[in-house]
This record gives sequence, structure tokens and C-alpha cells, in this order.
Amino acid sequence: MTTTNSEGPATPAPAPGRRVLLIGASRGLGLALAREWARGGRQVVGTVRGSGRTGLHELAEAHPGQVEIETVDVTEPAQIAALQARLADRTFDLLFVNAGVTNQPEGTVAETSNEEFVRVMVTNALSPLRVVEALQDRVTPEGTIAVMSSGQGSVANNEHGGHEVYRGSKAALNTFMRSYAARHHGEARPLVLMAPGWVRTDMGGPGARLGIDESIPGVVRTLDGLHGRPGLHYVDYLGRTVPW
Repeated sequence: MTTTNSEGPATPAPAPGRRVLLIGASRGLGLALAREWARGGRQVVGTVRGSGRTGLHELAEAHPGQVEIETVDVTEPAQIAALQARLADRTFDLLFVNAGVTNQPEGTVAETSNEEFVRVMVTNALSPLRVVEALQDRVTPEGTIAVMSSGQGSVANNEHGGHEVYRGSKAALNTFMRSYAARHHGEARPLVLMAPGWVRTDMGGPGARLGIDESIPGVVRTLDGLHGRPGLHYVDYLGRTVPW
């Protein structure tokens, strides 16, 4: 069944019990995820960082009542706390923390300035865990908590080097999520480290191997397939386990 409205094309009726909280949905993979979930009838609350108009605003206009917009800068603990308070009466079946940054691939970690190192590590490793800790109670007991990792976070697969600080930030994110999983052992929730593949976005660059239409539907299918499978899963967009 579909519903129609005067502000956009026909959209599927919202899938019952499938409410998504997507942190970092203004562009790139985050926006593509919001679009894919909206297309599939999910209720989506997506976040943007600032006050400017983004692609998420256009998506919300095309799906009124189905896509909502919240604001948070994940590097600011006070803003995370404010988001937590605003969502205090809401529950979600999936929390997906997508927010992240990249940096220049050239140069070694030793050549990186303190400021750049802190920027990447705080955004990619520390902030997602702050968000997870703050919003975990907004996720249903059997819901999914996922963060956007990367195949470059795999220590075992790092045979060519490069992107050293970015790799390190994603490896740190993986380790922090593993610690979180250990503290929550025995709970029913799936915890997911998602490696979406190298995708052609502003972050991935024009030379990336995958298009958004190849990666994102796979990410959504993989997350759906992990529903009801507790524990920590480090997987790629095709559902394959990524070596630690």
C-alpha cells in the first residue's frame, strides 16, 4: 500500500515497528541511507549539524510526516545531551551513527598536526560512542545499534598503508564498540560496525569503486538481516564479516 501527498510522489506506507534514528544524514552516505529507508516506508529521524538547508530538508519535504530533522554536532557533548532530552519520549528500532570526517590520505601519522589528529579522532572514534551511550535507552530492547565504520578500520587487512589517521580512527572506533559490546554482553540487541565499501561521495572521492546505488541498498539489507542476532558484528555492505 502506498500513500500520496501533494508535495511529492507516492511513497510506501510506513513499515510498522521500523523507526530509524540516523545521526549524520545531511549528505553523502547518510542522506542516501535516509532516502533508502524512506523509500522502504521507514519512519526516519535524521540529524544535520548546522542550520543551513541540506538534501535532508528536500527529502523531508518529499516525505512529510515520515522524515523528520533534528540538529546535533556530535563533537559537542552539550548538543548530544540536548538531543537526548528532546527525544526522551521517543523509541527507535535502529540507531545508526553515520557522522564522520576524513583527512588527506598523504603523509604519515607522525607528520599529522596535533589539531588534525584530534579533529579526526574525536569525530570518528570518541563522538560516536558518546552518541551511543547517550541514546542507547531510546532504542528498543531488541533493536539495533550501528555505527559507520570502514574496511580501513581492519588491522588485519592493512597491507598497503595510507590514510593512516583515518584508518587509526576507525580502528579505534571498532575497539571502543568492542568494549561497549563486552559491557552489554547478554543483551538482545545486535551491535553493528558497518563497512559500506569505498563509495563515490564527497568523502570517498570520484575514483571510488562503488556507486551509492550499489552500496546503500546492501547496507540496509545487511542491517535488516542482522535483526534478532545479538552481539557485535563487523560486516561489509554485502553482509560479509570483516577481519579485525
